[in-house]
Amino acid sequence: MSLTKAQIKSLKAESHRLKLKPVVIIGQNGLSENVQNEIEIALEHHELIKIRIPAMDKTGKKQLIETICTRTSAILITAIGNIAVIYRRTENTDRFSKILSG
Repeated sequence: MSLTKAQIKSLKAESHRLKLKPVVIIGQNGLSENVQNEIEIALEHHELIKIRIPAMDKTGKKQLIETICTRTSAILITAIGNIAVIYRRTENTDRFSKILSG
């Protein structure tokens, strides 16, 4: 699944409007199997989630976010500082369909 720049912009705005809080916090142990399972569950329930990433260099953060998105089939919406917002459409909900269609 891919999104247009306009759709990504809309989802980013929606994440601010909803005042999302990080639902998954990755600790110093990194992306363990349990953390990955929690991300999967959060994406299944919310579609659009914030993740707090541990403090590390820019390259390490980028690689971690890419790994998360690859393993979960999610799309990176934005990453600022130690926070990443990712999105994955869920079949059983149309929560963001109005935003993505128009």
